[in-house]
Amino acid sequence: MSKFYVGQTASFSRTVTETDIVMFAGLSGDYNPVHVDQEYAAETRFGQRIAHGMLTASFLSRLLGMELPGKESVYLEQSLKFTKPVLIGDTITATAEILAIDYERCIITLSTICTNQDGVTVLSGEGKMMMPRKEMHDGSNN
Repeated sequence: MSKFYVGQTASFSRTVTETDIVMFAGLSGDYNPVHVDQEYAAETRFGQRIAHGMLTASFLSRLLGMELPGKESVYLEQSLKFTKPVLIGDTITATAEILAIDYERCIITLSTICTNQDGVTVLSGEGKMMMPRKEMHDGSNN
């Protein structure tokens, strides 16, 4: 019997800070002024700086790699749809739910969603994670 099951969920929350955006820009090399230049960003449709979409998506990596399915899992795929901007000070909750389990291939498919402190979805998608065979089974034939 697997320790994973369809419908299983996990969540992780983090507040986006100025430091997060500056560090992500440095790590990624993405210095788009909508992220790093307040004067420029004030003239955009957002009216202020917004977080990098991939910064928000990285919260999914933390959730899936550390919580569900967790350590020893490896990302295979991730679709992303960015639906609302993330602002400095927003608290983002990344949530994953297991949609399907392929025991033969040791692959778990998950719904992935990020919401802000108001419950508004800012990102949605679907991820696939590969698990070691030992993590998929407890010794039974399931």
